Amino acid sequence: MPEAFILDAARTPRGIGKPGKGALSALHPQRLLATVLRALRERNDLDTREVDDTFVGCSVQIGKQASCVGRMAVLDAGWDVAAPAVTLDRFCGSGITAVNLAAANILSGMADLCVAGGVEMMSYTGSIERPGGVATLDQGNLHLREIHPQPHQGICADMIATLEGFTREDVDRIGLISQQRAQTAIAEGRFDASLVPVHHDDGRLALDHEEFPRPGTTMETLSGLPTVFDRFMDQPIDATGETFDQLVKRAYPDLAIRHVHHAGNSSGVVDGAAGLVLASGEYAERKGLRPRARVRAIATVAGSPTLMLNEPVPAARKVLAKAGMTTDDIDLFEVNEAFAAVALKFIRDLELDDAKVNVNGGSIALGHPIAATGAILIGTALDELERRGLGTALVTMCTGGGMAPAIVIERV
Repeated sequence: MPEAFILDAARTPRGIGKPGKGALSALHPQRLLATVLRALRERNDLDTREVDDTFVGCSVQIGKQASCVGRMAVLDAGWDVAAPAVTLDRFCGSGITAVNLAAANILSGMADLCVAGGVEMMSYTGSIERPGGVATLDQGNLHLREIHPQPHQGICADMIATLEGFTREDVDRIGLISQQRAQTAIAEGRFDASLVPVHHDDGRLALDHEEFPRPGTTMETLSGLPTVFDRFMDQPIDATGETFDQLVKRAYPDLAIRHVHHAGNSSGVVDGAAGLVLASGEYAERKGLRPRARVRAIATVAGSPTLMLNEPVPAARKVLAKAGMTTDDIDLFEVNEAFAAVALKFIRDLELDDAKVNVNGGSIALGHPIAATGAILIGTALDELERRGLGTALVTMCTGGGMAPAIVIERV
């Protein structure tokens, strides 16, 4: 049976995702992704005519991110016109799903060389008016809203914290650890192998380092931050006049939410892009390319769209079963820090040593460029396996709609 190998991983630094304030915010999304694709071609001397497909995650596919931004970025990167691409959306899980689809094509024997990744310019998508969305479902889709109320993700995080008994101190501690570990990783150059500097069209450097982290964060500074999502509860979602509080009460009529999440224990709004090169063993050998890791297993699960963020644990269990492994067989775990409660529940429910989870910090400290994050996490895990001389990593994340993709990789 064919095997799918990861040959390389590259990504941009993450820039603050605010118009006019972030170092990447003036760039076009396809230019940002093209920077990564160009680097992958050059770093691996890829013959892009031989790319069977390019899978690109992008969650908000409107405006500058519409019209198959993956294919446009492939062309922008100067790849051969014979290299195809597709753009997909599984919300935050798009980056992992892109890699999983690339791996599946190779594992099936239908492809030999694929590239996968994602891009999200939150400085752009946050500045444009978007009707509806996963938090509310558009007014034309009230039937689905009646069947499956889907609140704002931040409200879901507070719901989960309440249901699981997580305190403000519990979630703040996750935020602090994320910042501390990210500071160490940056200081020791742990991200350098995958980071690709981004330049403006005139050649000026746009960004060559992580822009979002807040060094010096303490429990005291975190405890002083106001919670955010309680402010949304009584506001009308749309012209129907329904509020998030009413939406929540449809599914959990007796739940008194304790709001504990804020800017310091939730994922950061950033711009970024990432990509990986995957190939069959036969192709890598024929081209003289050295695989860095093999894909041991891939999986996706889905559950409650009302809680929305609870699926990384069942996703991890499913992908481990597919690989014939247990948590004891995994050296490093990456679970996206969409909100602190997600990481906290993941560690607790799987009974993990937290020293093996998000060892270089996560999206709370570094930011979460939605559809790019999954590919970033896989590359980060691979770099860290190599740095520590370890063998296996599991990567997963929650997504809108109550889903989670997962992947297990093994260092070669």
